Amino acid sequence: MRKLILFIATSLDGYIARSNGEVDWLLADEDFGYTAFYRSIDTVLLGHKTYEQVLTFGDYPYQDKTSYVFTRDTSRTHDEWVEFVSEDIAEFTRSLKEEPGGNIWLVGGANVIEHLQKTGLIDEYILFIHPTILGNGIPLFKPHTRQTELKLTSTKIYPPGLVEARYERV
Repeated sequence: MRKLILFIATSLDGYIARSNGEVDWLLADEDFGYTAFYRSIDTVLLGHKTYEQVLTFGDYPYQDKTSYVFTRDTSRTHDEWVEFVSEDIAEFTRSLKEEPGGNIWLVGGANVIEHLQKTGLIDEYILFIHPTILGNGIPLFKPHTRQTELKLTSTKIYPPGLVEARYERV
């Protein structure tokens, strides 16, 4: 069975973006293991807000991967790089995990993360904790998130003070 992996950056106080969705605070001048991780996956999952934010950075960055964007807009089915999915997030993801293929990257956003965490479908959490306190923004985990037991599998500290923490669901 394929693994669903949340690979995401967060501020020290647990935010994945500013309230307006901006991620200008991210340390982006080093690779931080991204290239190796990217090679290990063949599918990406995104919420529609995350997808729209990614497009503001330039060309769609995951053109060589199978990409699914979750949306409530049933009129959108696909564009050049992605397939839009308006069916139940958990059912779609559960089915996708059972198909042959490589690991699946849960890119974001917060609503999709919440739904897949609540349904127990995230197998691994790879968090990049930036040495920044935002004070507010879009939280990685929303209030009333389902309790989930995790096992710390590794940590790594990068020179600018960024910490990589890897967890597996128990």
